[in-house]
Amino acid sequence: MNEGTIVTKHYKVKAMAIRNSSLSAEVTTFLDDMRHPFRKEIEQLREYILSANSQLAENIKWNAPNYHIDNNDRITMRIMPPKKVQLIFHRGAKVQVQPKTKLINDDSGILTWKGNDRAIATFTNFADIQTSKTHLTKIVKDWIAATL
Repeated sequence: MNEGTIVTKHYKVKAMAIRNSSLSAEVTTFLDDMRHPFRKEIEQLREYILSANSQLAENIKWNAPNYHIDNNDRITMRIMPPKKVQLIFHRGAKVQVQPKTKLINDDSGILTWKGNDRAIATFTNFADIQTSKTHLTKIVKDWIAATL
């Protein structure tokens, strides 16, 4: 991967080029207009999520960045209130039969489970996101594999 710079209307951040995927212009424009205080953290999470699985696409849903495969929502950012950034790992908005066990194993402890098919990762600063890269990438890969 090559390092480059993402330049947006109001924000500039160094980022790795994302293979077989791209940052959504819709999401970038939404974030530009928002001027979120955690923009640097949000951009880093966008990169990690999209680089973890080339099938993922991003859009805006529930007033935040959302990640889906073939319009099946799987990960949604929670960016309000602007005191932290959370990643909600889910199987979409429709109620489904609850699995008997958690969908994936998380040895890192990053996830807080809200059900066997719903978990949340919470980040309060850029350093936490960077140190979680390996674990977070594995969580995204495992989540997508378990929910396809």
